[in-house]
Amino acid sequence: MSSIALTLAVLALLREDVPHLVAGSIAAMVATFAIRENERVPQAVTLALGLPVALAAVSLSALLNSHRVAGDLFFVALIFSAVYGRRFGDRGTALGLIGFQVYFLSLFVGTTVQGLPGLYLTLVVAFGCAAVVRFALVPELPAKILDRLRAAFRARLAQLISAQLALLDAEPEDLPKVLDEVRRRTAALHETAMMIQARLDEGTSDESMARLVQRRIADAEITAERLGLLLLTARSAERADTITLHLPGAPVPSGRPLPMRDEATATLHRDLAALRLLVLRPVAQDTGTALSHMRNRLLGYREEDNLPPAPAAVQDVFRGIGEAARAVLGLRTALDGPQDESDDTPATARSREELDAEDASIGGSEEAARAEEEEPTGLQRPTTRAAVQVAVGSALAIVGGEFLSTQRWYWAVLTCWIVFINTASTGEILVKGSRRLVGTVLGVVAGIGLAGLVGHHTWTAFALVLLCIFAMFYTAPLTHTLMSFFVTAMLGLLYTLLHTYSASVLLLRIEETALGVVCGIVAAAVVLPIHTHRRTNELLATTLTRLADVTEGAVGQLSGGHAVDLLDRARELDQALADLRASTQPLVHPITPLRARRDTARYIVAMLETCAYHARSLAATAELLPHHPSISADPRLRGAGRRIVHNIETLATHLTDEETTAAVETGPSIASMLHPGTLRAPRYGRVTDRVLRHLQRLDEAVAGLARPLHVPVEAPRA
Repeated sequence: MSSIALTLAVLALLREDVPHLVAGSIAAMVATFAIRENERVPQAVTLALGLPVALAAVSLSALLNSHRVAGDLFFVALIFSAVYGRRFGDRGTALGLIGFQVYFLSLFVGTTVQGLPGLYLTLVVAFGCAAVVRFALVPELPAKILDRLRAAFRARLAQLISAQLALLDAEPEDLPKVLDEVRRRTAALHETAMMIQARLDEGTSDESMARLVQRRIADAEITAERLGLLLLTARSAERADTITLHLPGAPVPSGRPLPMRDEATATLHRDLAALRLLVLRPVAQDTGTALSHMRNRLLGYREEDNLPPAPAAVQDVFRGIGEAARAVLGLRTALDGPQDESDDTPATARSREELDAEDASIGGSEEAARAEEEEPTGLQRPTTRAAVQVAVGSALAIVGGEFLSTQRWYWAVLTCWIVFINTASTGEILVKGSRRLVGTVLGVVAGIGLAGLVGHHTWTAFALVLLCIFAMFYTAPLTHTLMSFFVTAMLGLLYTLLHTYSASVLLLRIEETALGVVCGIVAAAVVLPIHTHRRTNELLATTLTRLADVTEGAVGQLSGGHAVDLLDRARELDQALADLRASTQPLVHPITPLRARRDTARYIVAMLETCAYHARSLAATAELLPHHPSISADPRLRGAGRRIVHNIETLATHLTDEETTAAVETGPSIASMLHPGTLRAPRYGRVTDRVLRHLQRLDEAVAGLARPLHVPVEAPRA
């Protein structure tokens, strides 16, 4: 918004007319939001290259304006090149987007050869203002962006603890609603953790610091999610299933309900509130105040002698609070630097010693290079396939759009272009297209109202345009329907500024949008189609492979094997799961008629989220070796984890090889596979017991995936 406002101010001082103001605002928006690199130098290079691309696009548009066939053919070629350019990374994507949007801009304002000099000046001003805002007025420094993400992580962690407080206090009839809020807050925290992961390399001073922050973020996320599970278990007479925190509508554990108005419950409520305060309060206020005493009390729950008298499940919640407090202490140290230790109790001092030992071990492990996956070539390459599809769809949109309007046919092309962005299957395009159409219809209604409201008040209209642009980009990550609504409402204002507004124009936009959606769906379904079932199977196999990597690495390290980079593996698993979740949107959409398939897709994703939670927990525990005083390797775990890895690999094989006859193995519990008499070792301690619980739940979840994936199960041998 700042670059658009500055562009409008400069053009107004130059006494440019309204069409040039409109063109400048759109060009500034494109020059600002097309740049996606994280570092300043690559951003500057891309922006500098974008200006000649923009000038070339507007020049060719003006020259070909009177040559209808040649102009249409060039537009299709430009669209193909813009989409194909995505294979060259962020810069190729940005330059392609700039070329397409500026060509579209020239069609929108009706550029002629005689008007090129004035439009050249407008583009130079727009790109210059975008550069000034980006690099001088509002610089997007990687370190500052990472700082904002860290603050967002703390805020979302505090929101999750608040939701867990509500879970503790909720009456039984309110429990499903409160659980939904816990699920949303847990997902939001995980999303922020992944955003931080993507920014660590550019936003931190060195690799060791990046790994330290990565570890502390992972610890905080895992302990917070585990605390929610322990609270849910404390509310019931049986151990809560992890899938309850991942699957909306999952059965809520029944049994002895909380809140029980006793001293232990009141203490839990107080300590959860203290944990939330510990997350939010600045480090500067952590000395000589009640906050340090609260911190010491919470960390004291890591010692068995400090646990208050309560049922075993409630005592587990206190232990979970102690572990969460330790994770928050490590997070505060990693993000804010050393803290005053004068008020430390012995329990707090031990926690600091453990954190220091873990910090010293960072950077000491190396992992052998992992085999790179074979890149597809030719028409199998995703960017090439998408470029061919969108080019064919755009050609259809041009032909159909000409029949609807010889002046504004380009709206159909724009819609066809947009429905292909960030989609990879026919189902995703169908869902995105339907959302865009609904948003456009609602936006037309709003546009008619706004156009009548502003009349001929130019600067009032521009102010509303800025608000629409802000709302458009603010809502884009949330829902394409709202984004389309604000885009269409903004167009009503722009047409008013260009004195070309009428209700029929906005109704034509609905028709052109519907045509663009249809052309996009037809192209995706007929030209080199990627069906939703095939796409989800590919991503599901990738997710299972990543899950096997994390599990095998974690179990190997916990059983005394060589150290590997488990947190990076865990984040690769998270990214694969996020891609799978996005690809299943067409299957779980409320309007889908295939109810059984929708429920199956939701169940599979929820089970995989459960598996990922346990795998992350195993990875985080394994990362503590060998410097944690209370954790040691147990060679017996290697055999216990072998069946899990085998079953995960079996599931993945069935998705990629229809001829395989491999079956999922079942058998005795994971804990019973550890023979107490071997190696002259005790059965297992608390930490190993926690590892076993994660392995047991992971084993059950993996076996539970066999039925919906139609994988045979091999009964245990007698």
